Amino acid sequence: VQLQASGGGLVQAGGSLRLSCAASGRTSNNYAMGWFRQTPGKEREFVAVIRWSSGYKYYADSVKGRFTISRDNARSTVYLQMNLLKPEDTAVYYCAVANGVILSRIRIVEEYESWGQGTLVTVSS
Repeated sequence: VQLQASGGGLVQAGGSLRLSCAASGRTSNNYAMGWFRQTPGKEREFVAVIRWSSGYKYYADSVKGRFTISRDNARSTVYLQMNLLKPEDTAVYYCAVANGVILSRIRIVEEYESWGQGTLVTVSS
């Protein structure tokens, strides 16, 4: 699976951005698409995920209520709507695909086999 992420940029605190990730290629019937983020010197951390078949969504506590993940089946695209952005949301955001991942492991980076190139989000104070 090839993933192409886009939509990052510079925004002031309190503002909004929408990230997109278009997928191409073959996936299993039970896959999930997630968003992760990473800042220099830190490990990549889970942000949000959606299971493609069921639409089940799961969020990190740090973004719950501010970020919304959604999908467009026809375009094989997942979106991350980010509202009320904070300076601590500044990071490179990556989309990723996991095939057959179980719910208890859906936040784990190592469960994701395919990764997009990353898009930088910068939130100024």
